[in-house]
Amino acid sequence: MSATPQFSVIGGAAVSEVLDGDPQRVIDVVRRAYLTHGEQQSVNPPSYFLRFPDRPDSRIIALPAALGGDFGVDGIKWISSFPGNIASGLPRASAVLILNDHETGYPFACLESSIISATRTAASAALAAVQLHADRDRPRSITFVGTGLIARYIEKYLAAAGFGFDAINIFDTSAEYADSFSGYLSGLGRGAKISVLPDAETAVRASELIVFATTAATPHVHDLGWFDHNPVVLHVSLRDLSPEIILGSTNIVDDVEHCLKADTSPHLAEQRVGNRDFIDGTLYDVIEGKVGIPQDKPVVFSPFGLGVLDLAVGTTVFSEATRRGLATRIDHFFHDLSRYA
Repeated sequence: MSATPQFSVIGGAAVSEVLDGDPQRVIDVVRRAYLTHGEQQSVNPPSYFLRFPDRPDSRIIALPAALGGDFGVDGIKWISSFPGNIASGLPRASAVLILNDHETGYPFACLESSIISATRTAASAALAAVQLHADRDRPRSITFVGTGLIARYIEKYLAAAGFGFDAINIFDTSAEYADSFSGYLSGLGRGAKISVLPDAETAVRASELIVFATTAATPHVHDLGWFDHNPVVLHVSLRDLSPEIILGSTNIVDDVEHCLKADTSPHLAEQRVGNRDFIDGTLYDVIEGKVGIPQDKPVVFSPFGLGVLDLAVGTTVFSEATRRGLATRIDHFFHDLSRYA
C-alpha cells in the first residue's frame, strides 16, 4: 500500500467479468489456498452466526480470516442466507467481502461477494471431485439434489475441471425449480441425457457422483442403503445426510474443527458416537497423498466453507479488476489520517 491508504469498491458485474473468463484459474487459486491453510500459514477462526428469533430460518454469518503465503491478505466475509428470498425471485444469499492490508490493517477494498462465495464453493467442490477420483474412474453420471445457484456454479466448475457426463439427474422438492434447472442445462448443450427424477432415493441411486446443494436445516436422507453403489458425494449443503450415512462412509472435510459444529451432519455424527474417529482426513491430506480413498464405501466430502478461500479468490479478483480498470476507487475514504490534526 502507499503511504496514504486507498479504498476501492468492486461491484458484482466486475467480479463476474473477472471470474467468468477462466474457471480453471479459480480452481488453481482455491487449491493454493487449501495448501497454504494446510501448511498452517493462515488464521481461520470460527464463523459467527447472527440469528434472529423472529426469523429462525435466516442468518447472517461473519467469516474472518487471514491468509499468508503468496496471498498475504486479511479480511472478512459478511454473508446472509434468507431462504424466503427465493419466493420473491431473489437469490437466497447476499454478501460483501472486505480485504485488509496485511501490514497496516487498513481495509483497501469492498467486493460484492455472493459471486465470489458461490465461485469458491463450486471451485472447492470441483477440486474435491478431481482429487477424490484420482484412483478411480471418472463418473459418467451425476445427480444434483437441490437446483439453486450453487448447483449451477458447481456444474460449471465440474465442466471446467474436465468432467463430462452421459447422464445428468435432477431432484428438487420443487418441481418448478427442477424443471427450470433442467431447461438451463439443456441450453448448455453438454450432450448428456438430462432427467428430472421423482424422489431423492431414485436420484441418489442413479449416479456415481452426487451433489447435495439444498437449503436443508436437518437431515432428510437417512438410508445408507441408497449409497450401496459407493458414489462420491459432494455434500456442499452439509446438513442433508443422517449420522448413520456419515458413519458408514469415508469422510473428507475441508477443516475438521470448522466442519464439526453448527449441527452439520458430521457434527451430529460426532454427537452420536462421542468421537471424531469417522473423519478420515481433510482435502489437504488428500491433495498431499496422506489419505487414500477406498472404493468399497461411499465417499462424502463435507466442506464447511473457509474464509481463507474467499480471501484467496477475492484478492485475485481485486488484482485483476484493478489491472483492467474495473475497480472504483473512493478518494478520501479515509479522512483523518494524522494523529495530531
